Amino acid sequence: MSPHTPALSRRALGGAAVAAVAVAGVGAMALDAQAASPRETPFRANAGRRSRRPNILFILGDDLGWADLSSYGAPHIKTPNLDRLARQGVRFTDAYSGSATCSPTRFSLYTGRYPGRTKGGLAEPIADRSDGLDPNHPTLASLLRGAGYSTALIGKWHCGYLPDYSPTRSGWDEFFGNFGGALEYYSKLGLSGEYDLYEGDAEYKDLRYYTRILTERASEYVSRDHGDKPWLLNLNFTTPHWPWIADGDEEESAEVVRRIKAGDRRALFHNDGGSVEKYTEMVQDLDRSVGEVLKALKESGQEQDTLVFFASDNGGERFSFNWPLSGNKASLQEGGIRVPTIVRWPARIDGGQVSHEPVFTPDWTATLLEIGGARADKTYPLDGTSLAGYLLRGEELAERALFWRVRGERAVRRGDWKYYRGKGGTDQLFNLAADRREQADRAPDEPKLLAELKAVWEKTDAELLPYPA
Repeated sequence: MSPHTPALSRRALGGAAVAAVAVAGVGAMALDAQAASPRETPFRANAGRRSRRPNILFILGDDLGWADLSSYGAPHIKTPNLDRLARQGVRFTDAYSGSATCSPTRFSLYTGRYPGRTKGGLAEPIADRSDGLDPNHPTLASLLRGAGYSTALIGKWHCGYLPDYSPTRSGWDEFFGNFGGALEYYSKLGLSGEYDLYEGDAEYKDLRYYTRILTERASEYVSRDHGDKPWLLNLNFTTPHWPWIADGDEEESAEVVRRIKAGDRRALFHNDGGSVEKYTEMVQDLDRSVGEVLKALKESGQEQDTLVFFASDNGGERFSFNWPLSGNKASLQEGGIRVPTIVRWPARIDGGQVSHEPVFTPDWTATLLEIGGARADKTYPLDGTSLAGYLLRGEELAERALFWRVRGERAVRRGDWKYYRGKGGTDQLFNLAADRREQADRAPDEPKLLAELKAVWEKTDAELLPYPA
C-alpha cells in the first residue's frame, strides 16, 4: 500500500511501546513481532535479480499459534531452524490463514478461493466422508503440473476421503500421508479408529512416530534428481496438533490407542492430556524436522532455486502462545487466523527482512501460480492477489479487503481496520495498528467506516454457497 510509510512508522512506535513494557518486567512481551528486530529491515524487493522458475517447498504446521516461534515472540519455545529461515528470507507479521480451522484453509490454499465457494469448503472442518475437494476443480498442484512441475503432497490432506477424494485425483503426482484431520502419532489411528497412513491410495504400514516418517519422506523427495523439471512439494505436518504426544511418549500413545479401540470417539481430542511443556516439546520437534528437510535441500544443491514457504494452517490451540492476540483456533479473532509466515528464495529475495503487509492464504496460491508460470482457470477465478510484483519487482500492494466467514462469525480486514462480528452478534471495529488485541471497539466512533466494511463483507458473502441447515 502506498500509504505504507506512515502505517509502518505507527507499527514501529507500537513495537517500541511494547518493548518498553518488556523492559519493565513482562517477559512474555519481550519481543514485539510487529516491529523489525535488530537483524531485520522493512521489506524491499531486489528487482534486479533474475532466476529460473523455482522449486516450491510449501510447509504447513498444524494449529501452530502466531507467537509460537521464538522469532515471533515465544519466550519459552526455541525454534532455531525456523528463526534461521526467517533471517534468510522475509518474516510476515500480518499474515493470515484462509480460515480458522484445518480443512477450509487447505481448500483456500489448493483452490486459491474462499472456502465457501465449494461444497467441501463449508465443512469446518471436514469430519466425515461425504465432503471433499472436487477432483474436477483446478488446484495449485494441477495448474503447476500443467505448467511443467512435478508435484507431491506429503502429510495431512484433510480435503476428503477415499474412494472419491485424494491428492492424486487433484493434481499431485505423489501422495504419502493421512487423509483425516488428526491421527494418533504412533498407531496412525484416526478419529473413528480407522488406520490412516497411505502411499497413494493404498495403506502403508509404519508404526514409528509420524513426524519422523514425514521428515524422512520429505528429505528424500527434495534430495532426488528431478531432472530439468521444477517441483512442488506440499509438506503438511500434523505437529503440534492434538493428541499431545511427543516422540518417545509410547506409554501415553498406548493409553490413547486403548481408548480409541474401546470406542471412545473423543480419545484423540486428548482433553485430559497435554501441557505447556509437552506442547513446547512438540513445537521444538517440528522445528528440528523442518531443519532436517532444509539441510537435505541444501545438500542437494537446490537451495538457491527453491522457494520455501512456512506457515500454520490456522491459529493456535489451548497450549499455544498467542500474545498479544485474542482468540484461538476456530475464531475469527486475530488469534484464530493470524499465523506465523516465512518466505525464503535466495535467488530472488534478500534475507533479513520483515513485511507488515496484510496477506492471507489465497494470495499465496495466486503468487505461486504466477511465479511458476501457470495460469488460473477463468471458470474458477481466484480470490487471492498475487504478491509476485510486491516480492520480486518492488510494486506497491494496493489496499484491498481480506474476507473471512465461519459459522456464527464474520470478519474483514482493510488496511489497519478490521470489522468483526462474533457469536454474540455485535458488530465491532478495531484499529489493528493501535490495538492488535482487539479490545478497543471503535464502532461507535467510526459508524461510516463500520457500515462500509460491513457492506464489503455482505457483498462477498452473497456470492458464496450458504451453509447447510
